Amino acid sequence: MSRSGHGGRGARAHSERPVRPTVGPSDRRAVGRQVRRCVGTPVRRLLRASVRLCVCALAVGCGGGKTPLVVYSPHGRDLLTLMERRFEAAHPDVDVRWLDMGSQEALDRVRSERANPQADVWFGGPASLFATAARDSLLAPLAGDSVFWLSVYRTPAVIAYNRAVVPDSAAPRDWDDVLAPRWRDRILIRDPMASGTMRAIWGMVFERSLAATGDTAQGARWLRRLDGQTREYVQNPALMTEKLVRQEGWITLWDLPDVQITIRRGQDLGYVFPASGTPVIDDAVAVVRGTRHAELARAYVEFVRSPAMQILAAREAYRLPARTDLPADSLPAWVRQVDATMKAAPMDWEQLDRNGAAWMAYWDRHIRGTGRAGT
Repeated sequence: MSRSGHGGRGARAHSERPVRPTVGPSDRRAVGRQVRRCVGTPVRRLLRASVRLCVCALAVGCGGGKTPLVVYSPHGRDLLTLMERRFEAAHPDVDVRWLDMGSQEALDRVRSERANPQADVWFGGPASLFATAARDSLLAPLAGDSVFWLSVYRTPAVIAYNRAVVPDSAAPRDWDDVLAPRWRDRILIRDPMASGTMRAIWGMVFERSLAATGDTAQGARWLRRLDGQTREYVQNPALMTEKLVRQEGWITLWDLPDVQITIRRGQDLGYVFPASGTPVIDDAVAVVRGTRHAELARAYVEFVRSPAMQILAAREAYRLPARTDLPADSLPAWVRQVDATMKAAPMDWEQLDRNGAAWMAYWDRHIRGTGRAGT
């Protein structure tokens, strides 16, 4: 359990099932006015008005009568659809609607909607971002007055590669290996400004620099060298994976679940855990402050954290459970293998919470696009 103070897509979010428009009293009055206008009008005008009336009625929600539950999440279609179907099966009167976006984008969106929240649940992203949201009064308490988010999964970063052009024996084994000349113009990177995963990797680089030298200059130089190797900063993970499969890039830095799901779909990708250690994100979930469906949102939070759903997510969507009370024999073999082989990098998540926004802004303004200068 994470507590406040201790504590993922692209430029536009993808959604398989778009969120319905917010409808208020003014919209219902508009429907009434449209009905009144229909009386005594010619047939053609009546038909046009009837079409507009149907659209308004659907927006009001007269069609199904189910309660919408809106979820912002970076977890991708596989996991979000799985949770949607299971939660709706357990709650037949609920219509789960999710928007798939980067975790930083989710935070930005929740903040921009503070006066009129559109989401009920924020599901997924580094706990450091949730700590920022709690500090800014964007999250509703889950237990007492101090618990604002709960851990759901552990999400490690990996170095992934296309095995058709990068044999396993030639793949990078650690972070510094991706700076080798042979990978110049062969690296794809998820645009870091919208991504919690990339924020964690960048944070690890800056924190290592601080630990080794007392400042972030060494880390900035490392990221500038990586910028010089990078072919493209891709706006969303699905497109990045597609480009990797098409060999538009040969390697990338990304999270383990997305890579494993791509492999399950038949793509010949490989991955390694960096030998010196990798950030393992404490992936969290929270209820958005001001939601009109607070109890239902809390039920969703408890649902995704339940032992049954933790096990199902591990089996079907390659998520490492955050819970430590699950029977070992209930988890798939890959979970035990990852726990046995992965080396977690030491991370000061509180420091990342304090300094992450400034570090990312510096990278965006002063490092992005500068790695090839003078070459």
